[in-house]
Amino acid sequence: MERPSKTAGLRHVALFVPDLVEAEAFFVDLMGMEVEWRPDESNVYLTSGNDNLALHAVSEPPVQGQLDHIGYFLSDPEEVMRWAEFLQGNGVTLLTEPRTHRDGAVSFYCLAPGGIRVQLIYHPPIAAADKARSD
Repeated sequence: MERPSKTAGLRHVALFVPDLVEAEAFFVDLMGMEVEWRPDESNVYLTSGNDNLALHAVSEPPVQGQLDHIGYFLSDPEEVMRWAEFLQGNGVTLLTEPRTHRDGAVSFYCLAPGGIRVQLIYHPPIAAADKARSD
């Protein structure tokens, strides 16, 4: 099976944080990121324009640590399904089926060696920014 087109890079990380307010202040006030989306009081998505950092509030980091998952961006929502088929066809365990999220993103999760959760995602704001930069 032939690999689908290249990803737009590893530009998404999701972290479990014990203090969402403190973590958000660090990444916004000190690192210069901006709030892109706050779906609820326990989650915030930050960006510096060409990336995405998700902060997920937890009372205690899970056993595997603070990393929830890493994410590869795709520039076309139709590529999400092609990647799912390709990875599954190469023996990779899919943790979720491709789906459309509330914000219009399309993604799925799979399991990399060592138990690392990997998300392949089409994220409309990042895809639009990438397209505008290349035009």
